[in-house]
Amino acid sequence: MSPAEASFADDKLPIKMLNDRILVRLGASEGERRSTGGILIPATAQVSKRLVWAEVVAAGGNVRNMEIGDRVLFNPEDRYEVEVRGEEFIILRERDVHAVAAERLEESGTGLYL
Repeated sequence: MSPAEASFADDKLPIKMLNDRILVRLGASEGERRSTGGILIPATAQVSKRLVWAEVVAAGGNVRNMEIGDRVLFNPEDRYEVEVRGEEFIILRERDVHAVAAERLEESGTGLYL
């Protein structure tokens, strides 16, 4: 069992992601936001086709382009939510991810940085 899978193991059942599935955690910044003018925008506000970033916390055996700790960009409408020990996570397929951000990708020289 990998360290990430072990972190979900408690006295009940450990979790292992299968196939091309990844388990991600949304950052705190994905909830309420502030506009450049300082106006608070609630998480429930309708924003058309806005992609969001999340951190990979577990990955299935067939995931090829992501590792635990990477940040991924995805459409929040294409997700399945799950609660593990009181914490909210999202399950995605690898094909539903639009971009990956990680320090290990710096060698490719894309010129784009977060």
